[in-house]
Amino acid sequence: MKFVYSFNEGNKDMKELLGGKGANLSEMINIGLSVPDGFTVTTEACNFYYENNEKMSEEIINQIFEKLEELEKKSGKKFGDYKNPLLLSVRSGARASMPGMMDTILNLGISNDFINGNVENKRFILDSYRRLIQMYADVVMHADREEYENILEKVKKEKGYKLDTELLEEDLQVILDQYKEIYKRQTGEDFPSDPKVQLIKSIESVFKSWNNDRAKYYRKMHGIPASWGTAVNIQEMVYGNISENSGTGVAFTRNPSTGEKKLYGEYLMNAQGEDVVAGVRTPNPIEELKVSMPDVYNEFVKNCDILENHYKDMQDMEFTIENGKLYMLQTRNGKRTAKAAIKIALDMLDEKKIEESEAVLRVEASSLDQLLHPMFDEEEFKNASLLTTGLAASPGAATGKIYFNSDEATKQSEMGIKVVLVRNETSPEDIKGMQDSVAVVTVRGGMTSHAAVVARGMGRCCVVGCEELEVNYANKTMKAKDGTVLNEGDYISVDGNTGNVYASKIKTVEPKLDEDFSRFMNIADKYRRMKIRTNADNANDAKVAMKFGAEGIGLCRTEHMFFDEERILTVRKMILANSKEERQEALNSILPYQQNDFEELFETLNGKAVTIRYLDPPFHEFLPKKEEEIKKLASDIGIDESELLHRLDEISEFNPMMGHRGCRLSITYPELAIMQTTAVINAAISVLRKGIYVIPEIMIPLVSDVREFTYLRDIVVKTAERILNEQGILMNYSVGTMIEVPRACVLSNEIAKEADFFSYGTNDLTQMTYGFSRDDASKFLRGYYEKGIFENDPFVKMDKSGVGFLVDTSVKLGRGENPKIKLGICGEHAGNPESIDICEKIGLDYVSCSPYRVPIARLAAAQSSIKKGDK
Repeated sequence: MKFVYSFNEGNKDMKELLGGKGANLSEMINIGLSVPDGFTVTTEACNFYYENNEKMSEEIINQIFEKLEELEKKSGKKFGDYKNPLLLSVRSGARASMPGMMDTILNLGISNDFINGNVENKRFILDSYRRLIQMYADVVMHADREEYENILEKVKKEKGYKLDTELLEEDLQVILDQYKEIYKRQTGEDFPSDPKVQLIKSIESVFKSWNNDRAKYYRKMHGIPASWGTAVNIQEMVYGNISENSGTGVAFTRNPSTGEKKLYGEYLMNAQGEDVVAGVRTPNPIEELKVSMPDVYNEFVKNCDILENHYKDMQDMEFTIENGKLYMLQTRNGKRTAKAAIKIALDMLDEKKIEESEAVLRVEASSLDQLLHPMFDEEEFKNASLLTTGLAASPGAATGKIYFNSDEATKQSEMGIKVVLVRNETSPEDIKGMQDSVAVVTVRGGMTSHAAVVARGMGRCCVVGCEELEVNYANKTMKAKDGTVLNEGDYISVDGNTGNVYASKIKTVEPKLDEDFSRFMNIADKYRRMKIRTNADNANDAKVAMKFGAEGIGLCRTEHMFFDEERILTVRKMILANSKEERQEALNSILPYQQNDFEELFETLNGKAVTIRYLDPPFHEFLPKKEEEIKKLASDIGIDESELLHRLDEISEFNPMMGHRGCRLSITYPELAIMQTTAVINAAISVLRKGIYVIPEIMIPLVSDVREFTYLRDIVVKTAERILNEQGILMNYSVGTMIEVPRACVLSNEIAKEADFFSYGTNDLTQMTYGFSRDDASKFLRGYYEKGIFENDPFVKMDKSGVGFLVDTSVKLGRGENPKIKLGICGEHAGNPESIDICEKIGLDYVSCSPYRVPIARLAAAQSSIKKGDK
């Protein structure tokens, strides 16, 4: 089996085998760009490595050395030979871009022979060697990298240097000697002098990095399967740190933050690529290269045009200049903000580079969440005190308490505190802290640093390169240029649109969506088959959803209306009633509230369907638990506290989520269903008389047997018809059920004979299918992710093979008996793009999600329809 491919054996369509980086390196060679040669160890080799108990087979090792010999012959250089050295880089490359999540090692092939032999440009060799030891210790041996950084900073400080490039040959020799000592102390062995040992161990370490914590977290966040594995690219080194006429950089063919059609990037002279990405020095804007090296700049611009026209997408490129010669090291479709993605898609559509359907596919549906981020309130903003200014790396505005450690940021976030993570620079280990923060601020780094790239991908507000800030991790403080000192836990506000950071808490307001957004979403809607509804329990939420394009309400949870402070006492009286008469008296008091709520919803929806779910939660959710609240309730309803405690004990259940709830409540107390039906129909009549068309859909929850449904449907229909006849009104309404019990799924043919619609409540369906409590599962599911048992939270992304199978089975059974039945989903999965794709394939009529997920659902449904081939 072939596990290793030379770059000239691949192409851009081999991403599954060669990974994105390897496939694109091959493609750049195929179209004639100047690319350092090399070879790729495939994703299949990675998977075989894990199947083989994390051991590289002799077959794979032999193929690697065969390709190494070919590379030596083509380059005319020798790996490990100080007289004519071939040095290599080893980089990861999964089929999906995972920036910074896996490992890279540069300068492989250097040993003590290079220092002891008669080599030219000894400073460059010393600099490359000390970089290799530090990266190898960190990546391969998992040693503490901070010790190496501390030595470097100590020597620079003693010599009065600000930059690494100021280090002299003798300085680097001192640093290198200390690095070797640290390496031996940390690992118990000398740094390997055999270059082939360096190479194989580095390749193995990249395979291992596929399953490091940050890579697993990133895969979970972006829905990337663990089974894909990563390829490894072994490439001849070119040196941006060999002279003052050399350098390295990262650039995008268009602005990844705004989408502007303008070259966007940065570079550093006398540096290696990791210096730019890690933010060790603040780089220069790419435009300055036009002045300092015009020929190189012009060639680079030409390459950018070639690549964008070839891939028909915005490209993210890495390049190196070695002694005035330009080399392309990488190209990939660039990560971008949602705002930029929409603009780039529309611009490329207008430029006739792509078709409409392709433009719709170019924007990641979940990224639209970024466009809904708040902005600063104008009035409060006028009084804001500017703390510092950096580079605006990722848009949005956020306010939170500052924390300097990612673990602490996560801890505080889990306690409900809004956190701003402040670091000198971020590294891939900070990904969880970044995800859990509302904003990220770094002292160092540029627009293509780790912090900038990752924050943009997450949609986190981010400002980088705040060089006037001094962060003291030990004291947990940061100091501004004017002397202002802020402590951990103090508030700051971050403007990712301008790069400004403010020393105060500033109120935020909702954003305004621009014309590009409207135009793009209108194009997407042309390709969408499924309707998009919203889950809304009040007029305000409904208005937000309508603004975002909702086409109806798919779930109104009537119990949410009961928790209002004015109503809760009456609700509790209803629950604690000792007789039907007492209960009816309480329900009569609740009726006007319910009717008014429904009228507001019907008026807001203005003719669009409204699905109203009858009371679902167990009664205990409405009752007090604290001693002082119980005393007050006893006093309010005029009974002895001991009697109340006895009633509370009677109502309590060992497993309430599988107990007396849903349709079971109204079967026990039919007057509940009568009251809610009366409220719905009276509200509909009232709104109808105002000239507003109404489509009420009444939903019976948690049905597991057709007889439960027919019993309550008959009560609903009898009550509704009585009121309509009394009022002399003709009005259409429908009665359906929420399918959320596995038994209902497999008996859907029986229920579909009697029901007008099904709405799949996949929150409860997931609970009952797995036997997990969604309120408690998070306590142990983390272990499932770590052990590779689960890749995703089944309450976030629908379980296709289990829950998805049950829904699919229900759909086929239901439509087989009742072809006209309307089918939708109203669980949290309805706002998840991967789950929406499952719903499209199953053939649901609509999805119903929270108001702020409506744009995401609209786009995801359109994309699923395009991929399925419906449009």
